[in-house]
Amino acid sequence: MTRIACAQLAPVLGDRQANRELAAGAITAAAAQRAEVVVLPELITSGYMFQSTEEAATAAIGLEDPLLAEWCALAAAHDLVIVGGFCERDPADGGVYNSAALIDAAGVRAVYRKLHLWDAETLIFERGLKAPPVVDTRVGRVAVAICYDLEFPELTRSVALAGAQLLTVPTNWPLVPRPAGERPPEVVIAMAAARVNRMAVACADRLGSERGQEWTGGTTIVGADGWVAAETREAGVLIADVDLAAAANKRLTAHADAFGDRRPELYGAVAQLGAR
Repeated sequence: MTRIACAQLAPVLGDRQANRELAAGAITAAAAQRAEVVVLPELITSGYMFQSTEEAATAAIGLEDPLLAEWCALAAAHDLVIVGGFCERDPADGGVYNSAALIDAAGVRAVYRKLHLWDAETLIFERGLKAPPVVDTRVGRVAVAICYDLEFPELTRSVALAGAQLLTVPTNWPLVPRPAGERPPEVVIAMAAARVNRMAVACADRLGSERGQEWTGGTTIVGADGWVAAETREAGVLIADVDLAAAANKRLTAHADAFGDRRPELYGAVAQLGAR
C-alpha cells in the first residue's frame, strides 16, 4: 500500500510568501503522517482569480525559484513524491503558464503545463503543448494533470495506457450547484476515470473565496477500483492508503480486460470529430 496525502488549502491571491509557508506546512504535516506522495492544489503558489496576464506574471515564478528548491529539499528530507501547482513564468518566451511540478528526492522530475484551460484562464495563461508526464518514482508510475484536464477521457486514458498507476490532479474546482447528498461532479468524473482505467486518482482541491469565487473543497483520493478511499470538505491534509500495484492488472473477470477488450482500430474518429 502507498500512503497518499492531498492538501486542501486556501492560498492568498498574489501573496507568494504566505502561500510558500502554507504549502511547506502542508508537506511537513503530511510527512509527519508518514505520507509517501503529497499532492498540493492548482496554483497553490499564487492563487487563481487573476484579472490579467500582467497580474499573473507578477505572481509567477521560474523553475529556479527558491520555492521549488524548498519543495525539493522537503522531498529529499522525507523521501516524498510531491506534486504541486504553480504559476510559471517561462524566461525563454515570457509566457505565463498554469503548471504543476513533480518532485522527488532527486529533484524536479517533470513540469507539466495545463493543456485544457478553463473559461477565463484562456485570457490569462498560455496553453501547454506537451502530454502529461508519466514518471517512474519509488512508489510507482505517477502522472500529472491539472483540474479541467480530468474532464477529457482521451487524456486520462492516454496516461493510463502509458502505464500510470496514480494520476495526481492539483485542482481548483469552482463551486457549482448539485443535488443534495451528491458528490461534486468533478469527483464523479475522477471515480469514473479511475474505474475505467484501473488507475488511482488523487485530487487536491482548494478552499476559500477569492474575488467572489467560491470553491468546492472537494479533495478526494480514489482507488484503482473506482471507489473513494478518502474525501474531505475541510481544510487540512487528507490521507489514504492505496494499492497502486492493483493498477498493473487491467483484468476485470476471467473473460474481460479493461485494456485488452479495447477496439482502437474503430476509435480514430474520436480524435477528429469536433476537433478545433
